[in-house]
Amino acid sequence: MAPGALFALFSFLWLLGWTPPERYLTRVTAVVYLLSSVIVAGLTWSLYASGETAITISLGDWFVVHNYHFPLELMADRLSLPFLALTVILVGLIGQFSATYLHQDPGFERFYILLHLFAFGALVVFAAGSFDLIIVGWEMVGLTSVLLISFFNYRRGPVENALHVFVVYRACDIGLITAAYLLHHFAETSSFVNGMPHLTDGHASLVGLFLLLAAAGKSAQVPFCGWLPRAMEGPTPSSAIFYGALSIHAGAYLLLRSQSILLASTTASVAVIAIGTLTAIHSTFVGRTCADAKTSLACASLAQLGVVFVEIGLGFTWLPVLHILGHAMVRTLQFLRAPSMLHDYHQVHAASGGHLEKTGRHYDYYLPEPVRIWLYRMAMDRGHLDTLLENVFIQPLLQLSRGLARLDRIGLTKSEGAANVPPTIHTTLRADEGVRNG
Repeated sequence: MAPGALFALFSFLWLLGWTPPERYLTRVTAVVYLLSSVIVAGLTWSLYASGETAITISLGDWFVVHNYHFPLELMADRLSLPFLALTVILVGLIGQFSATYLHQDPGFERFYILLHLFAFGALVVFAAGSFDLIIVGWEMVGLTSVLLISFFNYRRGPVENALHVFVVYRACDIGLITAAYLLHHFAETSSFVNGMPHLTDGHASLVGLFLLLAAAGKSAQVPFCGWLPRAMEGPTPSSAIFYGALSIHAGAYLLLRSQSILLASTTASVAVIAIGTLTAIHSTFVGRTCADAKTSLACASLAQLGVVFVEIGLGFTWLPVLHILGHAMVRTLQFLRAPSMLHDYHQVHAASGGHLEKTGRHYDYYLPEPVRIWLYRMAMDRGHLDTLLENVFIQPLLQLSRGLARLDRIGLTKSEGAANVPPTIHTTLRADEGVRNG
């Protein structure tokens, strides 16, 4: 794919120490994503003109281990094509917007390299013909998300928040990896080119719940919604493309792709509806207490995603797709023009003499004051979910990783010490032990 080739090219030039001019980077980016948009349009026309359900490309197996095959299968169907088109169009627009936003920034080239890697990963997720291949794109999207959150790495805050997001991603990605493993175990395949594998009710519940874990983590659903406000540390263009449009909807796409598995399990479907409902309610209240525009927009995105999860859990297919497409475009626009929106609001506020009508009057009418105060406190602390996730989930995993790192250093030090001891000393020590034992 063209974004992957661009990432490899610019990364290689960066390793050689050559930094291309900003104008060259932006023009190449514009041409590549314009051509990609034309190709996606051609695929869409070919699919609908032929009357087929999907266009598939098989590149064989990446590798084979005993009875396990890792298929390299790409598929463009009526579900993936809208997401492919959304990806190439919005990434191209973000590339042009960033040419001005990040002009003369020291990380200009680094941003575009990560943007191309993200686009490549997103296209792999949406065009994959198996859950195995989805994992590859899924990890690329997560990696670029973390690296762009810490884009301004000369400050401590972005790096700490990126680490927090990385831990949540890695823990929840276990759900997708386990679901792919279970599909191989239960159905001997994770490919869905010829339809989803047939599973029994119990197997479908188990696979569906693991897929829900992965989707909830990537789409910041309850109880993992605390990482999204932290992700606002990144540049505004990356916030728009990741958390307004594409990355945040990857979890919903995963559930749409595996919807037949969810519908085969009442337990999994109810869990999807319950998590979506809780997220929509939680994000609505939290969004009303946010003090900055980007975090407020992030909570608004979560509220809409919660509704999308409910739609998927109820068995709708095209309604959530249309909801995602509309929401992605509107939210991207809102993120990009957030500073202008604040300026417009201040102008309207001044023109009205400071008498703009307040929102949320219905809460005053229908809820007693003690309940409103309690809800306000809960919303200010984001429902205590961020604290709970930090104490129960994040810190234990970080402590485990630090402990494993210490063990690794101890083992490395011992092996290096043993390698540096001269053979004559080993011989002398063994001889002394023989004399003492004798």
